Amino acid sequence: MRRVVIADPLGADGVALLRRELEVVEAIGEVGLAEALPEAEGLVVRSRTKVTAEMLANSGRLRVVGRAGIGVDNIDVPAATRRGILVINAPQGSVRAVAEHTLALIFALARRVVAADRSVRDGSWKAGYEGMQLAGKRLGIIGAGKIGRATAAMAVAIGMDIVAYDPYVPDTLWPDLGLQAFGLRELLASSDVVTLHVPLSSETRGLLGAGELRSMKTGAILVNCARGGLVDEAALGDVLREGRLGGAALDVFEEEPVAPGSPLLAAPNLILTPHVAASTPEAQAQIATDLAGDILRFFAGCPVSSPVNPSVLEKVS
Repeated sequence: MRRVVIADPLGADGVALLRRELEVVEAIGEVGLAEALPEAEGLVVRSRTKVTAEMLANSGRLRVVGRAGIGVDNIDVPAATRRGILVINAPQGSVRAVAEHTLALIFALARRVVAADRSVRDGSWKAGYEGMQLAGKRLGIIGAGKIGRATAAMAVAIGMDIVAYDPYVPDTLWPDLGLQAFGLRELLASSDVVTLHVPLSSETRGLLGAGELRSMKTGAILVNCARGGLVDEAALGDVLREGRLGGAALDVFEEEPVAPGSPLLAAPNLILTPHVAASTPEAQAQIATDLAGDILRFFAGCPVSSPVNPSVLEKVS
């Protein structure tokens, strides 16, 4: 029986689905993973486990790596491709949850919910916590993929004006997306709210640096529920301390968990959540079953729905 190693927690329904046809070893932690992986033909990870070239080199029987989520920046995809190992992800399950968390952070920033809560607890009352009404304001979405579009649909429902930046969307497709295409600088300069929904790659790392952050509209708010590393955290702290932005919210960070001495912890008007945008029972259940189904299809020689490096499929079939 083929062995699949689960290195990070996976929803119970997905585990049960895999167990119907495969030997499943739940190896949480480096020691257990090192012991279980040499005989494995499949590996399942979330964002915690780093699938490095060295790990892949020590996994002689490995044929498929499944990422329980969207981003694959914790997987050395080129190394997997060189070794003929298919990488698959589960891009659909968390779309709604991440879009909802994004909107929750936008509302919290716009209406200063966290600061107002603290003021009540400290004995103050209605002292300087007037917020921003979102209806009629411009939302700039960086990344017009599934989550960006879901966020846009929710924002339209509350009366926001939506613009988007995505250099990978051909001009001919923008009308079908129902989004107005802007350049990055134009989007930053004109948007009251900016939210990021792009993967982390060599092209997007540091996408919003000091220059981009300072080009944003004065008083605007920024939300990142995509990946740490897209925003220069030191520069973000600086512009918040300078009062150039109305606020920011981060669910993802360059280093996770955030170090106790991080300057982010002392930055004003900044909401921090611990990489939980996709952490709803509904999202995690769908991610687990979507990924498990794809792994079973792969081993059965059937087409998979979400290959990250499809060029290896002919080699591993």
